[in-house]
Amino acid sequence: MTVQEHAVSGAPIKAPTVAEVYDFRRPTTLAREHSRVLELAFETFARQWGTQLTAKVRVVTQVSCEQVIMSAYDEYAAGLPAQTAMVLCEITDTEPKAVFQFPTTAALSWVSHMLGSNGVQTMPERKFTPLEQVLIRRLMDDALEDLRYSLGSLLVNGVSVNGIQYNSQFAQAAATGDLMIVASFTIRMGEELTPATLAIPAEVLLPQLGQANPVNSTLDARELVQAQIAHVPVEVSLQLKPAMVRPSMILNLAAGDLLPLPHPQHRPFDLAVDGLPLARAAVGANGSRLACVVVTSKE
Repeated sequence: MTVQEHAVSGAPIKAPTVAEVYDFRRPTTLAREHSRVLELAFETFARQWGTQLTAKVRVVTQVSCEQVIMSAYDEYAAGLPAQTAMVLCEITDTEPKAVFQFPTTAALSWVSHMLGSNGVQTMPERKFTPLEQVLIRRLMDDALEDLRYSLGSLLVNGVSVNGIQYNSQFAQAAATGDLMIVASFTIRMGEELTPATLAIPAEVLLPQLGQANPVNSTLDARELVQAQIAHVPVEVSLQLKPAMVRPSMILNLAAGDLLPLPHPQHRPFDLAVDGLPLARAAVGANGSRLACVVVTSKE
């Protein structure tokens, strides 16, 4: 049916299906339980960071965590403005670095407030002076303290400020394919809204989160199967030796009829599981209930 025929008939026109390209080099979907744990941790950090900025900058500041994802470093860097402030943080025993990222104009506004300005003037996009770098590094040192507190046992490595870069394409905080846990924030300082991000190498946080879908090793598969089978409930029955009869006899059965059984009186019954005889047992009693006594068993 053509578009014109759809329009005449009144049938809804379905939008074409768009196929999403999957990059096998980037299995970057966080497990739901991992994502929730990280979101709670970064939300705590956002509140702590907002309180810290309020105290240092002397302007009421609120920080909210917008999103937590896992992304390859090259994709993270490609999504940043070309000119921006990137505070690189060194992590003990780890080659990739963590990154605090925010606009340089926002950082210059923070410094302006810290030095007593009302901060209403528009700040130019430029690199920081040595004095501004010292003040911003102090802000980041405090932010790292808040981060350690918020992440708790998730962050077992030491973290410290390493340097500041201004070009997102040349920062080289990590290899292009390294996976990063990226948290996006919105900083509300007075009436101004500022986007910011924090990227931490996934290899630093994921080991503490554990496995989302743990799988037992197959090396001890036999023992695991045997242990599971040992606890599976099964039906056990005592069976007589079966009698062969004609269908006509079955169809004509009536109350009071006798069926001779070929099972000898002296022979114990078969103890069977799912129809398979495993042992022989004699009928007995256990209190007010019938029971059986196993007399022989089969391998």
